Amino acid sequence: MSTFFADLVGRTDEDRRAFETHPAVLDAVAQGMPLERYRRLLLELYHVVWHFNPASAAAASRMGHPGHDALQPIRHFLYQHMQEESGHETWVLNDLEAIGVPGSDARAYSPSVNTLSLVGYNYWAADRGHPCSVLGMLYALEVVASVYGGPFAAAIRESLLLEGERGVSFIASHATLDAQHMADLRQVLNQVRDEAGQAAIVQSVRVNFHHFTRIVEGV
Repeated sequence: MSTFFADLVGRTDEDRRAFETHPAVLDAVAQGMPLERYRRLLLELYHVVWHFNPASAAAASRMGHPGHDALQPIRHFLYQHMQEESGHETWVLNDLEAIGVPGSDARAYSPSVNTLSLVGYNYWAADRGHPCSVLGMLYALEVVASVYGGPFAAAIRESLLLEGERGVSFIASHATLDAQHMADLRQVLNQVRDEAGQAAIVQSVRVNFHHFTRIVEGV
């Protein structure tokens, strides 16, 4: 019998392929990026990562309300996941510092409309839609990190002549971390059995892939 995770992969395969075959993504993974473009990408990522846990917390806060009692295991998963992700925005700040962008500039940076759209959708879906939508955010971003983070970090390191993890610590580390996160997420996704929750997750994956592609395209 097919699991929801397998169903999710199949139903969002076109959205994943639209990301991975986009010319901007293919070029970045193969060739890296010029310094200014990589700086802009990290500045956008800083704001994506900063809002990751608050959006997860917004969803978790609704799991346990009347009508969502069955979601308590997912709520506990989110608590653990938020703890693991806590402070990761500082890794992005460290990478920015390593390539010449002070932390004060990163904090003052106004994110693009694409980043605002991604972050805004995830807050809206967590607060106004089905709280399980947050699992779609996790799935899309962890596919990006675990599958493409390693090759992209290597290409950036080579194109910008960076040493070790300096300047690529966030991307390189998540290529490894999120492989385990994906295994954990697979188990959690298979616990979502109501159709409304599953539909919300599918929609969230599609929206997150779309907006993340626009972020890479736009920097």
